[in-house]
Amino acid sequence: MYVPSIHKPGSEIEIHDYIRKNGFATLVSLIEGTTVATHIPLYLDKMENGKFRLLGHFAAANEQKISLGKDTDLLAIFMETHAYVSSSWYDHINVPTWNYIAVHVYGKSRILKGAELYTSITKLVDQYEHGRPERFRLSDMTEDMKKAHFAGLIGFEMSIDKIESSYKLSQNRKDHDYKNIIERLEEEGDNGSTGIADKMKKLRP
Repeated sequence: MYVPSIHKPGSEIEIHDYIRKNGFATLVSLIEGTTVATHIPLYLDKMENGKFRLLGHFAAANEQKISLGKDTDLLAIFMETHAYVSSSWYDHINVPTWNYIAVHVYGKSRILKGAELYTSITKLVDQYEHGRPERFRLSDMTEDMKKAHFAGLIGFEMSIDKIESSYKLSQNRKDHDYKNIIERLEEEGDNGSTGIADKMKKLRP
């Protein structure tokens, strides 16, 4: 990932928090010279040794499963927070741009089966069901339902060998323009714009 020094990456804690809050990722791999990608939720799991990994699963019919469990590099892209920035929001003539936060995770995979697959999906479901008044649990399913459902899935863990991140949040703008960008983004009202405005306020209070 191209990351200018001004768009310095966040801390490890910030990056982990971003992955947890924006876990619907694009998983990319190379199969016989062809780039393939799947959009799937990934769970950031802290292991007993203190290291982190990503947990996910495919439909068994997904051709990308060929890249799992081998010495094949995987790339998981997390990017949900982004917004268009109009140059009309500056006090001088310039060009428009796009503010965003993106995290790239590189690693290799190991296939999960049986109890490991069940535990992996349980962690993912529990994360998103947490706090819901009538939450769903995998344990609510009958054994026949579990058997039928999990037969159609391929689970995997992905090592975290390298992380790259870019926090492009108008760091190169003077305070007057920076404040105005935040105000205009908040006026836009969509989730991307308000999300970027919030990140900018935290970056430069």
